[in-house]
Amino acid sequence: MSPADSPGQNHLLAAVPRKEFAEFSAYLELVPMPLGTMLYVPDEQLEYAYFPTTSIVSLHYVTESGATAEMAGVGNEGMVGVSLYMGGNTTPSSAVVQTAGAAYRLERARLLQEFNRAGAMQRLLLRYMQALMTHMAQTAVCNRHHTVEQQLCRWLLLTLDRLPTNHLVMTQDLVANMLGVRREGITEAAGNLQRFGFISYRRGHIAVLDRGGLEKHTCECYGVVRTEMRRLFSDMQVRKTSPVPG
Repeated sequence: MSPADSPGQNHLLAAVPRKEFAEFSAYLELVPMPLGTMLYVPDEQLEYAYFPTTSIVSLHYVTESGATAEMAGVGNEGMVGVSLYMGGNTTPSSAVVQTAGAAYRLERARLLQEFNRAGAMQRLLLRYMQALMTHMAQTAVCNRHHTVEQQLCRWLLLTLDRLPTNHLVMTQDLVANMLGVRREGITEAAGNLQRFGFISYRRGHIAVLDRGGLEKHTCECYGVVRTEMRRLFSDMQVRKTSPVPG
């Protein structure tokens, strides 16, 4: 974590009006998010909501055979733990840190108290839930109908949107698990993207060299998710200078 970490790095928290934010800001706890940390597991009571600042969390489903596939990623545009305010309290999916960094967490009872005020925080969380549902639906469509190369481009672009750098620390095994495909498929797709000059890849590290190339090479799924996020939050008034995600 950095001394510069602040709640305003998370776009949802940055959009809460100053007076309303003051009601719960003292209860926000800055926590480290090491790579691979499991924030919650299927069917267990969630205790905290997490608002990532510099970390990215993968929401994924694990089958009985142990196979996994990412349903959505959550970075500084959102929060982890939507079932806390949607009334579920548990979820059949799991959440694991895919990019190390930091996040602010808020206890379940405090989040529900703020949500039940029916103020700006509630409206923001409901809008975010709609955007997350779009993300999940588009991921399902992408995994079913588009090539591994297109899926990898989509995943890279969505990850870049949440990071201040074009460099990702990520193994091919981890990306394969995220996309629910064989490692050999990721190896071939990454090799093609490198030959096109879009990325540079070495063991555990991916550098994006040509973002425009990735955007042209990907399917429409990336644009759908980005456009919906912008549409839902286009009228946000932020306390600081944090931009609208996407």
